[in-house]
Amino acid sequence: MRRMLFTIIEADDDNEPLSRLYDWGMMLVILLSMVPIAVKSTDGIYGIIELVSTVIFAIDYIFRLATADLKMNRGRLSFLLYPFTPMAIFDILAILPTILALSSSLRILKIFRLLRALRVFRVFKVIRYSKSIELILHVFRKQRESLLVVGGLAIGYILVSALVVISVEPDTFHTYFDAVYWAAISLTTVGYGDIYAVSTAGKVITIISSFFGIAIVALPAGIVTAGYLDALSHLQEQDGTAEDTEKQ
Repeated sequence: MRRMLFTIIEADDDNEPLSRLYDWGMMLVILLSMVPIAVKSTDGIYGIIELVSTVIFAIDYIFRLATADLKMNRGRLSFLLYPFTPMAIFDILAILPTILALSSSLRILKIFRLLRALRVFRVFKVIRYSKSIELILHVFRKQRESLLVVGGLAIGYILVSALVVISVEPDTFHTYFDAVYWAAISLTTVGYGDIYAVSTAGKVITIISSFFGIAIVALPAGIVTAGYLDALSHLQEQDGTAEDTEKQ
């Protein structure tokens, strides 16, 4: 029974109709659960949507916790480790705000109403039901070293250029955070214009930062694109091999 349940709730088998139905159903529930957040209301029909979607998410979480050992292959330890996995945490964040709001015994803890804003984490549940997103996440994991190098280079340049510009224009940039904000905006070539250099030296630094930013922004895009194409090609080769094997 648990094996059958695990097969249904996991999105690994395209040939399992119940699994596909479950995935599409959960995708629909996730999208519907965004409606009360978008309209900023939980009255009437929106309250029903909120309650029903939360119940469905809770049931989904229980199913996944009950089959954690089949997914993680860690025996009974899996039941203790699963709640701390990223997707399980997203599940809890999607459920907890509504439960706290409905519980009269917890109304005294009004500060926890802030957790209702965490309902937006429901959108991350889509990751589990979309193979395209799973593929992109796989690319990020595979290319993490290259992306970390580029990210470290960008952060290093932002911090250093912020030190330089605050030294050149101390009157324009009152705090180091203002300088870091300017450096980040310049590096990404967004250019909001709310904080900007006014001296000649500051403008030269801005020009250099903008040109440097073009390369920094382009590098991650190129790394992810190349990794995605490589992963997609590998996946297509696997599908072709599987089809050839079935024909034989």
